Amino acid sequence: MKQKMIAFLLHNAGPSIVLRVKKEILKDISEKEERELQRKILEEKIIKRIAEKQQENGWIGHGFHGSSKNAGQYDNQETATKYMGEKGLKGTALLDGAINAFTTTKLTDLCYETKGRLYSEFEIPAFGQNMIRCACIARAHYDDTIDITPQIGIALESFKRVTEVDSILDVSRPSKKCRLFNENERWPCRYHLEILAFTDSWKNRENIDMLAEAFKKLMRTDRLEIMNTPVACWVGHIVGPLWYLSEGYSISTNLVNRCSTDGTRRVNMEKVEWLTRCGLYNYIPQLQTEVDYILQNVNRDGICEIDVYEDEFKGWGPYAGLRLESDWRSKVCKACDITFRALLILHYSEAEYLSENP
Repeated sequence: MKQKMIAFLLHNAGPSIVLRVKKEILKDISEKEERELQRKILEEKIIKRIAEKQQENGWIGHGFHGSSKNAGQYDNQETATKYMGEKGLKGTALLDGAINAFTTTKLTDLCYETKGRLYSEFEIPAFGQNMIRCACIARAHYDDTIDITPQIGIALESFKRVTEVDSILDVSRPSKKCRLFNENERWPCRYHLEILAFTDSWKNRENIDMLAEAFKKLMRTDRLEIMNTPVACWVGHIVGPLWYLSEGYSISTNLVNRCSTDGTRRVNMEKVEWLTRCGLYNYIPQLQTEVDYILQNVNRDGICEIDVYEDEFKGWGPYAGLRLESDWRSKVCKACDITFRALLILHYSEAEYLSENP
C-alpha cells in the first residue's frame, strides 16, 4: 500500500510533494534534482507573490502573526515561512532570507506587532512572540542552524506540567471576567506542539512517555466540569493565549469548527500528523484509531479517499494550513494533497524514536 501511495504521488503530484516524497520518505534525491524541483516551486503563483512582498532584510510583508490590514493571506512572516518550509524550499535564497530575518530582527521590533513590548514565553504560559518565531523556525526545518533548544525545553515543561497537576484549574486563577493563567506557570499550546512535532533533538523514550501521559490526561472526558475551560493570559490586560490545549482535547475535531455538523466522518489530518511525528502512535488508542481509519480508506490505486476538514488544508495562517497542490478544483490535486498527508502519517507512525537521544 505504501509503495502504491508513493507511485501515485510521484506520477501525479506537483513538485513540492514529489520533492518531499523523495527526500522525506524515500530519502533518495540528488542535490541537482532537488534544486530543479525547487526552481519549479519558485515559479508558482503563491510563491512569486510571497517573493514580491519580501523586504530588504528578508522579512515577508508587513504582518507577523497571520494576516493584518496590511497583509494578505500569505504575505506575512509567519504564514510565509511555514508555507515555504512545507513546500520544500529550505536552502533557497527566498526562504533563507526570510528565516535570517528572524535572527537579525529584535523581538521588540514593531514588525512583531506587540507595540515594542516583549512578552516572555518563560513568564506567560501559552503566549509570547518568540514561541511563534521558534515554531516558524521549526516548521521550516531551520532548527539545525538556529538554536531553539530553550523553547523546546519550555514545550516539554509545559506538557509535563499537565501530568503534575489535577487540572488546568491548578495553573490558573479566577478573576472578575474569566480565569487567568498564573504568572511563571506552564501549560501547553498549539505552538509548543508544533515545535515538538517538527524537531527531533528531544525525542527519547522518557520524553515520549511523558508526552503520551500528558495527552492521555488532556483527552479525558470523564470530568465535564473542567473540559474546555476558558483561560486567558494577563499582560497588564487580558489577552487570549496561543490556542492552548485544554482538557477535552480531541484528535478528530477541527480547530475552527470543533466538530462536524453534517454527520460526515472527517479526519483532522494536521493533528494526526503532528502526533505521529512526535512518536505517539503506539501510546494513544485514539490516535491509533484515526491512523487505522485513514489507512483503511486508501484504495487499491494508493489514493486516500477520506473526508477532511477543507479549511484545515486551504486556510493557511497561524492555526491551519496543509495544502501544497495549486488547485483543488482538480480532483487529482486534492487527492494528491490528502494522500500525501496520509503517507506522512503512515511513515511517522512506523518510526521508532530510541533512547539514544540526549
